[in-house]
Amino acid sequence: MTATNNIAVQIPQTPTSAETAYMLRLADNALILGQRLSEMCGHAPEMELDIALTNISLDLIGQAKLLFEHVLTLEDLAPNADALALSRSEAQYTNLLLVAQPNVDFAHIVLRQYLFSTMQKRQYQTLLSSTDKHLAAIAEKSLKEIAYHIRFAKTWVLRLGDGTEESKDRMADALSCLWRYTGEMFAIDHILAQVTDSGLTADFTNSYKDWQTDTQNLLAQAGDLKLPEVGQMQMGGTQGSHDEHLGNILSDLQFMQLKYPGLQW
Repeated sequence: MTATNNIAVQIPQTPTSAETAYMLRLADNALILGQRLSEMCGHAPEMELDIALTNISLDLIGQAKLLFEHVLTLEDLAPNADALALSRSEAQYTNLLLVAQPNVDFAHIVLRQYLFSTMQKRQYQTLLSSTDKHLAAIAEKSLKEIAYHIRFAKTWVLRLGDGTEESKDRMADALSCLWRYTGEMFAIDHILAQVTDSGLTADFTNSYKDWQTDTQNLLAQAGDLKLPEVGQMQMGGTQGSHDEHLGNILSDLQFMQLKYPGLQW
């Protein structure tokens, strides 16, 4: 490992095209959720689950790496993928608020994964016909991993929801806490509108009702859990407006790169 602490930190530039901005969203979602899951390494309820969560974390970080590298072939935003991933200001990250939510307990972890991965599956399926063939290839590879993520999360949502009184209460609490962040996953803004028009992706937001129906069907099997009433969905992550949880993640994620700018293994 080589490092120096007399080089100023260079903040990556903000993307100028809707295409690279959208790909950064995809990358940030994978990076931040991967980092959040990595916190469970050595702390899961049992060894098999520890390995499973770590593998999902590595899958997501691998997806982020491919996307960051591809972004840099389209726009010169940073010297390399590491700098793009680790050196931006908090407001430059455009991940969903959901993926930064804390690991309160195992119920929160698996429900968050299910909600995100089932959306991500629909999102990446639309990328298979992208005009950007490299992005389509990344999506095709990622979908194989996402299928496992969904299977793992779905299994445990069912087990906990239809398990003991305590496990059902924990799943109900997780649902109450996390559901308010799901509206952002299918929200349309000018970036998504532009990349849909350009052919980079298709509009997957029209699958929201199907996604919600599938989720409700799963919850019905998981101890007949009910969707909570939410007055207003929480938004802002894709616009760079985050709650305190992202800052906590970045304090760990960015520590070495900010302490020793240009750090390389």
